[in-house]
Amino acid sequence: MPAGGRERVKKTMKADELENLEEVETAALADPIAAMVRKLVAEVGEDPNREGILKTPARVAKSLRFLTSGYQQDIDKVLNGALYSVAYDEMVMVKDIEVFSLCEHHLLPFFGRCHVAYVPNGRVIGLSKIPRIVDVFARRLQVQERLTVQVAETLMEKIKPQGVGVIIEARHLCMIMRGVEKQNSIAVTSHMLGVFRDCEGTRSEFLRLLKERV
Repeated sequence: MPAGGRERVKKTMKADELENLEEVETAALADPIAAMVRKLVAEVGEDPNREGILKTPARVAKSLRFLTSGYQQDIDKVLNGALYSVAYDEMVMVKDIEVFSLCEHHLLPFFGRCHVAYVPNGRVIGLSKIPRIVDVFARRLQVQERLTVQVAETLMEKIKPQGVGVIIEARHLCMIMRGVEKQNSIAVTSHMLGVFRDCEGTRSEFLRLLKERV
């Protein structure tokens, strides 16, 4: 909003409304993300001082920090030593892990399901740690292909199994809301390592278990 228009709005406000506005503006300017969002709101033609949008910059800043919190997370701390020696060498699978991430090209969400399987080689990982690993990489600016590879290669590195298989199925709002506007399109990516790549039987078992419903 032009400075003159902003001043006219402020003159029509009650004292408590004016105080609230100034507090919100000060907080927004102190937060670099909020300050940029406030400017963005104005650039698209909206009034950043309108009641419904006044606190939007702070909310967006908080939201973005959560959605990109994976940059600040350390995989070893996430695992927290949850690796166990177990005499088990059959497939372990966790499927239908909910995934939410931001497309790095448009900063629009993509979301879906991640399916992870591995064949142990003397050690297993705590089951809850697999979704946590997915979240670490999903909470970054991403492309689905890289996210799939990162999850698979991290598990391969940390537990050194006989092999790892990861499949992600996701809908991308950059394709649904804009661009080609195909509401029913689903992107599927996979990354197979070790026996999942080299052994057709292991890969087939993974795909068969993926289709089965409990």
